[in-house]
Amino acid sequence: MRKAVVIVFILISSIGFSQNYKFGKVSKEELMEKSYAEDPEADAVVLYKKETIAYEYKSGDGFRQVREVQERIKIYNKEGFGWATKKVRLYDRSSSKSEDFLNLSAYTYTLEDGKVKKTKIKKESIFEEKNNKYWATKTFTMPNVKEGCVIEFRYRIESPYIQIDDIDLQYTIPIKKLDINVKIPEFFVFNKLQNPKAIYFPKIEDTQVNRKETLVSKSRTSGGMGKINSNRDYSDWEFKEFKTVVDETNVPALKEESFVKELDIYRAKLVWEYAAYNGPNREIKNYSTSWEQVSKTINESESFGGQLGKTKYFESDVNALLDGVDDPIKKVALIYDFVRSKIKWNKYVGYRVNDGVKKAYKDRVGNVAEINLMLVAMLRHAGLNASPVLLSTRSNGIPLFPTTSGFNYVIAAIEVPNDIVLLDGVNTYGAPNILLEKTINWQGRIVRKQGTSAWIDLTPKKKSKTISFMNVNIADDLSISGKIKKHLTDYLALNYRERYHDSKTETIVSNYEKDKGNIEITNLDVKNKKELSKPINYTYDFKLDNAIEEIGDKLYISPLLFLASEENPFKQETRIYPIDFIYPTYSKYAVYLKIPEGYVVESLPKNTKVQFNGTEGEFSYIIREQGETIQVSVITDLNKTLILPEEYLEFKKFFEMSHEKQAEKIVLKKQ
Repeated sequence: MRKAVVIVFILISSIGFSQNYKFGKVSKEELMEKSYAEDPEADAVVLYKKETIAYEYKSGDGFRQVREVQERIKIYNKEGFGWATKKVRLYDRSSSKSEDFLNLSAYTYTLEDGKVKKTKIKKESIFEEKNNKYWATKTFTMPNVKEGCVIEFRYRIESPYIQIDDIDLQYTIPIKKLDINVKIPEFFVFNKLQNPKAIYFPKIEDTQVNRKETLVSKSRTSGGMGKINSNRDYSDWEFKEFKTVVDETNVPALKEESFVKELDIYRAKLVWEYAAYNGPNREIKNYSTSWEQVSKTINESESFGGQLGKTKYFESDVNALLDGVDDPIKKVALIYDFVRSKIKWNKYVGYRVNDGVKKAYKDRVGNVAEINLMLVAMLRHAGLNASPVLLSTRSNGIPLFPTTSGFNYVIAAIEVPNDIVLLDGVNTYGAPNILLEKTINWQGRIVRKQGTSAWIDLTPKKKSKTISFMNVNIADDLSISGKIKKHLTDYLALNYRERYHDSKTETIVSNYEKDKGNIEITNLDVKNKKELSKPINYTYDFKLDNAIEEIGDKLYISPLLFLASEENPFKQETRIYPIDFIYPTYSKYAVYLKIPEGYVVESLPKNTKVQFNGTEGEFSYIIREQGETIQVSVITDLNKTLILPEEYLEFKKFFEMSHEKQAEKIVLKKQ
């Protein structure tokens, strides 16, 4: 009997421990935990996340949105230390209608000599960064962070705005307990949905509750003899609230996968659109709108469309630049290069200017909007049909509702017969129609001079190519020497320029030699590194030891040598997220291997051609003996840029076959 009582006591204690999420009640058991049972590989786990959103009412001032956040995070190892820094974005900190960050309380808990030690955050670990005219970031870093520690913080944000920001329901680490509670007065009508691209969909409970506020009205009455009496009248105001609750346990982490450029696209989250106001006095205002109206609103603002009409600040410079130039293509190239060389990007992202195009031109530095709206204005001044294009970067996600916050970037576009040329003045090493990868996010909204707008496809259509030629000679000591010529176009050329723009030859050579065995590279020659409209061409000589396997009187050689892919990134059996290549590619390797004297070909790999989904991808391997030379041609042509999870197994087979084929060997034997 006593044994049963002990067991019951242990169970009750265990349940009590697992459910005790009151702020400050961090237990010794949590500090002693070495890993998370549901995900042992996790570097950290959110033990508890609570987020509440409500609208507090103050007589005379109306409703004010209040967002309260509490998080408790267990950090297992050094790789999890990044979770000890929290960034909170706040809107419009410079105006009277600002969001206020309040009541921060933050502690780190560690186990010292078997006792729980509590360390409070210091003021110097809390700071605010002004991002631009419209946004600021409050950042705080927890103290005394160690492996095994638990951090806990809570804060409050008060906002005069009705609109609700997206609520994240998933992190890149697991969440043990998730508690979301949103209460919205019936007067504010929202459209709500979960991110349709997410893989994990927590259960959402929607209910309706009653709420009562006490209203206070003041009045004055005459009390005789010139005396004025102040009176207060109290009345009850009852209305409904719509309540949304998410109560989940063991929320899985967003897991990294190869060829996923922005994991946040697949995050589970609640997305809200403030659609209408339905007031107690039957006043109705509709805020739900169309993308056409959103584009019109943005274009009519001084911080966007108002900047396009300002031209005097650059006219004399641009007129001199284009003096005697009639070719529209040359005009585009001259203006594009002029803007990129004159105005430095200050790393601020947004579609609205901060200080304006005139100041950016004068100071030679500006944000994305200042640079690209200036570019549009100059192109129009040159007589070109140019317009700004609003878009959302990959980290900002794909806008699900028509809203001005759905965009966070702007580029320039020139409309020509049957085509649109896209330009980004922020892209230092790009070229026309070669954008930064982070901005290639499905569609953009072009806003024309007449005020009309339309969606345009941002997906690259032209293939980025890499073409390699390699001559190979085998010496008597079985070392290999040869020469490589390589040709890179479009996005592959952009990637090269971004990576090596300031690199010395020795650095580039060292990088080429990395992970290629016992190789020595000499005589590197790179052409068109700064001529952005041209492909990158480079050549080098190489000498490679230990690349041939000699068994008896036979030699075994992989004809692609170090050009073949060593690692297959698609080994997993299933795929959670799509494979995103961003742009179509074409690669060709042409190898000419001279048969060494005294040897003949015993066997060659078989010629092969295989397709993926018909014309969406093709791999061909052609090898033949031509006199004293073995000629090899390996081509991979990939037209599809997004491989869906349901297509993964077929693509995996396609890729495995091409990967394995490149590793097959030529067999030579002594005569």
